[in-house]
Amino acid sequence: MYFVYILQSLKNGSYYIGYSEDVDRRLAEHNRGKAKATRYEVPFKLVYTETFSTSIEAKKREYILKRQKSRKYIESLILNAPPLVR
Repeated sequence: MYFVYILQSLKNGSYYIGYSEDVDRRLAEHNRGKAKATRYEVPFKLVYTETFSTSIEAKKREYILKRQKSRKYIESLILNAPPLVR
């Protein structure tokens, strides 16, 4: 199973979109500064996920979300999503 996820920086409120097979591991990597794109915005919290059967589907969805470049769109996804179960 693969996941598209959205993280929100607790430092500045910005969002980061990615995909992974293991969201918890990936969140921990982001928070340890292991990802170049996000190392200066740590810490992060997980605010949204979608589940996919294949990495190809997840990567396509990640691409679509990143192309939106709209904070309003991202926030509407988060607002209308069912609560995350952690």
